[in-house]
Amino acid sequence: MGGIKTKIRWTDQPYKWHTNYGEEVFVVLDGTVEMFYKEENVEKSVLLNTGDIFFASVGTEHFASPQGEVRLLIVEDEKSA
Repeated sequence: MGGIKTKIRWTDQPYKWHTNYGEEVFVVLDGTVEMFYKEENVEKSVLLNTGDIFFASVGTEHFASPQGEVRLLIVEDEKSA
């Protein structure tokens, strides 16, 4: 899996809008997250619970807003912040 980084994170704070260099897989290990994303410049959101997965394709602008404490698994391009 060259060029990929995997992170496990605990957070209770929202992220900021961002666009990754590559694809991203975002897995909720514990808790609930509202994932905001844009499709054709229209803001949308989906509620993710424990075990849910969000896939952001290249160029998908998005951010996660935890609903309390959450634990996350994030798999993304190593160039992404």
